[in-house]
Amino acid sequence: MSDASIGQLERHLGRLLFAGVICSATLLLVGLVLWMTNAAPATASALLAAGLIALMATPILRVLVSLVEYARMRDWFFVLTTTTVLIVLFASIAIALRQR
Repeated sequence: MSDASIGQLERHLGRLLFAGVICSATLLLVGLVLWMTNAAPATASALLAAGLIALMATPILRVLVSLVEYARMRDWFFVLTTTTVLIVLFASIAIALRQR
C-alpha cells in the first residue's frame, strides 16, 4: 500500500465524516428550532430523529468506505479486519433492536 493510496483514503474518509456531521448538525438544528418555536411539532420530531440517525450512520459509512477502498487496494488484512468490525457493528444494532 503506497502513501498516495493511504492519503487518498484519508481524504475520502475526511470528506465523508465532515459531510455526515454537517448533515446531522443541520437536521438537528432545524428540528430544534422548530421544536422550540412549536411551529411544526411532527416535522420537528422527524428532523430530530433524522439528525440522530445521520449521526449514528456516519461511522458505519466510514467503515463501509474503508472496506471498499481496502478491497480496491487489495490489502486483504485490512479487508478482513474491516469486515470483522462491520459484522460487530451490525450484530450490535441487531441485538439492540431485538431488545426494544
